[in-house]
Amino acid sequence: MHQHILFIILISLSTLSCKKSDFNSEEHTIKIDGEKRKFLLHESNQTLDLYPLVIALHGGTGSPLNLEEQSLLSTTSDEQGFHVCYPEGEHRTWNAGECCGKAASNEVNDVAFIDQLIDHLVSNYPIDPRRIYLTCMSNGGFMCYRLACEIGDKIAAIAPVAATMNYPNCVPKTNVPIIHFHSYQDYNVPWQGGVGDGLSDHFNPPILEVLTEWSTHNDCTTDTYNQIQTTSFDHFIWENCDSTQSIELYMTHDGGHSWPMGTKPRAAADEPSSAINANEVMWEFFQKNFRD
Repeated sequence: MHQHILFIILISLSTLSCKKSDFNSEEHTIKIDGEKRKFLLHESNQTLDLYPLVIALHGGTGSPLNLEEQSLLSTTSDEQGFHVCYPEGEHRTWNAGECCGKAASNEVNDVAFIDQLIDHLVSNYPIDPRRIYLTCMSNGGFMCYRLACEIGDKIAAIAPVAATMNYPNCVPKTNVPIIHFHSYQDYNVPWQGGVGDGLSDHFNPPILEVLTEWSTHNDCTTDTYNQIQTTSFDHFIWENCDSTQSIELYMTHDGGHSWPMGTKPRAAADEPSSAINANEVMWEFFQKNFRD
């Protein structure tokens, strides 16, 4: 009986480890500083000469497949005509500065990984280097901000989801347009700052404080913002910046620590917001921004 149960468990684990993308995406590896790093690549089924690229970073303890299923970005890429790359963090975490997990404690050089990954993808696929974007969930969103600080000259815009910035020495090389998605009901990364109730016990800077700091980085003439209130979400816009609508924030009244209009990555996860479709809104924002 015990052998029979063990056999079933081994089969289940094998099935999980061999799980393939439901969106016909392919897993690849690249060597960074002698270490193999993995990424999942979804190539849009549209026919273009050059494709925009969206790099999507999973949350802590997540995975490329997990984020692909949670965000549904691969479906959006087929509809809109862009490629999506889902890199994998070491120990399924990202070294975003003062967070998170083993990637931060082991000082993994994730900036070098994404920097060289961009070069690899531009060299080997028909990707427009002027239109490379980042969107990231949770711990990946923290990493989004660090990458904007350190290699922003390669990034046309970022769209963090359910995250904040925990990288205190940010000195960007150039302005980076930002569209941020968050929920008032997110207690893992509280929008007003503080220690959340998630896996990490670090302090989270307030979202408005982070974006006001970026208004200075982006050469906005004022650090104030306009707030448009609706019954389902609030829309914050920092204007008069170095690029059109350089900084925006969507705060939903529903959702939680989730991807707006996405899916639940596990049964106990927060319900995704139904107030806005993050993919559609961020793609509209991305199309307004590109590197010279």
